[in-house]
Amino acid sequence: MTGDSQLAALDRLVGTWRLSGGAQGTTTYRWLDGGFFLLQEFDPRRDGHPVRGIEVIGRERTFGAEEPGEDLRAWVFDQAGNTLAYVYELAGDTLTIWGGSKGSPAYLRATFSDDDTSFTGAWVWPGGGYDVTAVRAVTGTSRH
Repeated sequence: MTGDSQLAALDRLVGTWRLSGGAQGTTTYRWLDGGFFLLQEFDPRRDGHPVRGIEVIGRERTFGAEEPGEDLRAWVFDQAGNTLAYVYELAGDTLTIWGGSKGSPAYLRATFSDDDTSFTGAWVWPGGGYDVTAVRAVTGTSRH
């Protein structure tokens, strides 16, 4: 266990979620052994097209670095060859996933239900976006 309270707070994502709204399908979060990285495997459809891939969420610690970075970074790799970077931020029950860096005009902002069985929000970017609802389908194994 890392002792990283911000990373540990993402434990509420662990499990499988059914997505509806602008994307339909499933996404599953689980911890990589060691507890330093949260993994997401996603398989939704957006505008009728599959969007499959993986995401690795954690603190960046580059070669030779003594300490990890300040932000909870995420890297997405999908079936179309895209490599995307995000920053995760959880404040209370509100999850913000920034496209690229904090303060970006592209982001997801979603709010968890009181019992953590769902979250609702929207992806926003210049000129577009879509609403999303996620309902917990399967509870995962916490790292705690």
